[in-house]
Amino acid sequence: MVPALTPLRELTLSRAPQRGRALHLSAASGLVRCADELYVIADDENHLGVFSADDHAAPGELLRVMRGDLPDEKSKRKARKADFEALVALPSFMGCPHGALLALGSGSKANRMMAALVELNANGVMTRENGRPRLLDFAPLFNSLSEVFGELNIEGAFIDGEHLALLQRGNTVSGRNARVRVALAPLLAGIARGDATVPLAYEDICDFLLGDINGISLSFTDGAALPGGGFVFTAAAEDTDNSYADGTCAGSAIGIIDANDQLQQVWQLDGTRKLEGIAALETAHGLELLLVSDPDDANVAGQLLTTIIPSWKR
Repeated sequence: MVPALTPLRELTLSRAPQRGRALHLSAASGLVRCADELYVIADDENHLGVFSADDHAAPGELLRVMRGDLPDEKSKRKARKADFEALVALPSFMGCPHGALLALGSGSKANRMMAALVELNANGVMTRENGRPRLLDFAPLFNSLSEVFGELNIEGAFIDGEHLALLQRGNTVSGRNARVRVALAPLLAGIARGDATVPLAYEDICDFLLGDINGISLSFTDGAALPGGGFVFTAAAEDTDNSYADGTCAGSAIGIIDANDQLQQVWQLDGTRKLEGIAALETAHGLELLLVSDPDDANVAGQLLTTIIPSWKR
């Protein structure tokens, strides 16, 4: 049975990211839940959105992760943005005793190889006091991955045991959908040392075929770790032949890959909504998923949605 999506709220804000922008996040691209907060990164903003996990009527707040404003004009904004496509919660490490959030650029252009790190407090909350971002240069890793994939497009990230897992998003022509694993300990050690550039190397790469919608290939847009191993993912069928240009979205899917890297299930969802962020929680009722959407229109608010996969088992 296809999971039914229930909209919970629009990603409305108490204030606009900058003058002339709407009071919402539109291009939602990554989602993390920590305690009672939902953190949403948008690929066309220099801010992180912070929303209540329980009060879906309350507008979200903004916390800046990069200095300055972006141009209003769409093509200029696209060229300048850091393209934060993935958001992951890092565990406790030296200097960040309660963990941190890491927002990652897609790596599809030279100016998209940065990451923003923000420390969390004891309650798993990022505040203006402890939420001073630190920029990290991921160019060494991303350049090496560009040699592998041709066109790099990192769209998702999650913690996979002792690894940071990155999801490479393919396209309709020659793109590969893959999970890249990077040893977590050297990354955390480099951050703790204060390295501005973290000289990471990938450990392994696993490719996946996800199917298609109406002949348009499904490609990773985000992922979340599952208890006991494996991950749940979102994928979109976007009609584009490269990692830079947007295309018409034919629809989205949710899928599960098990701890043995086997694709267990892909559910094509109703409609043409483009889902780009996912968070997962195991409950007594099954696997509860939170998802965020990207309408590809700055004048339209992204949505927070939910669904439950009742038959899921470890």
